[in-house]
Amino acid sequence: MATVSSSFVNVFKFLLLPPLLWLSRSSSFFLRFRKSFLGKQIRRVEASRNMLKRVHSRCFCSVTAKPWLFVGLGNPGEKYKGTRHNVGFQMIDAFAESQQILINRIHCKAIFGQGFVGDTPVLLAKPQTYMNLSGESVGPLAAYYKLPLSRVVVIHDDMTLPCGVLRIQPKGGHGSHNGLKSVILHFRGNREFNRLRIGIGRPPGQMDPKAFLLQMFNATAQEKHYQRGLLLG
Repeated sequence: MATVSSSFVNVFKFLLLPPLLWLSRSSSFFLRFRKSFLGKQIRRVEASRNMLKRVHSRCFCSVTAKPWLFVGLGNPGEKYKGTRHNVGFQMIDAFAESQQILINRIHCKAIFGQGFVGDTPVLLAKPQTYMNLSGESVGPLAAYYKLPLSRVVVIHDDMTLPCGVLRIQPKGGHGSHNGLKSVILHFRGNREFNRLRIGIGRPPGQMDPKAFLLQMFNATAQEKHYQRGLLLG
């Protein structure tokens, strides 16, 4: 796995940690967030958020800095809501709620919103193309805002990680994840974009992985989250 750069770790701490905290307090998927998880960073982030609440009313169009694009992968529709394969969508929803960002319009085939985390402009997107065609949304979004791939973060489920474990990765392959395959294809083979991988565990026994991905989280999986908390792998 590629070495995680210090700049991307800072992005994780100051942009992704607030929604992770919110998600852990309000979501049925992440039932509890251990107080020991990046304790010092959490306190710093929350202090920064308290000081910078005023930025929510700022006009996005006046910002000159390049925004960060956060894309959660998943499938649209009530049928897939709350399934393992849709944890990327759930993270974007938590991100938006924690930062009071409205994601209520369609842009480049995605449900889309824009706002701020502290002084940093962010774009939030949930592609509505279905998982296997995610790149049809992500590619045009990055192109529309003329973003280098280093400013793109794709959030997705990962069966190779234990349930509830997170791993940040600044680049890499698709790991047989069809959503990532599509994103890489529409980035013309370029893999130099950031990922936040959310562990969902492996299917039990001989269960079909596709069926496992489309299941809701059961009580056992929820209990594992309660016991383990969220871990940064």
